[in-house]
Amino acid sequence: MAKSPEDGMASLIQNLELKTGKSLPVWVALARGSGLFKHKELVAHLKAEHSLSHGYANQVALQALAADDAPARGSDDQVNAQYQGPKAGLLPIYQAMVAAVHTFGTDVEITPKKANVSLRRSKQFGLIQPSTATRVDVGLVLKVTPAAGRLEESGSFNAMFTHRVRVSCLAEVDAQLIAWLKQAYESA
Repeated sequence: MAKSPEDGMASLIQNLELKTGKSLPVWVALARGSGLFKHKELVAHLKAEHSLSHGYANQVALQALAADDAPARGSDDQVNAQYQGPKAGLLPIYQAMVAAVHTFGTDVEITPKKANVSLRRSKQFGLIQPSTATRVDVGLVLKVTPAAGRLEESGSFNAMFTHRVRVSCLAEVDAQLIAWLKQAYESA
């Protein structure tokens, strides 16, 4: 007996998690965190960066772009404007952080603005800003955490945040930075 389209989709979703270790909602969050909002670009990104097959990448992209809470097209334009020209090489840093933040919970709000991207839950807990052509600054609200090493006091960076982390390469979006972001998220 032939499978119905619904059975086929259920099988695809189940196999996606079995083969990759990540559920469809996690993949959708990663796709949204990529900063890409065109289907073809998103499929190519998922295939190249995450080694998904075309079928899985296509379905993840469709789900990410079709959901009621999918980011608005204007968001894409603002992020693209931030990472143009000499700052273009910093976009993977932004994408990696947003992908990680999306895994914290369904209540994460990523709000691009003209010069930065606000990270919110019930209140703002972080900020991602391409400050120079070679560095992204991450603002964090960590009221009870002392500054040490990479985790600096915010100083003149932005008075709304207690701390700043300077990120110059993708390797610096590491477990330590993600843990600080998650700590700020949980405190919000």
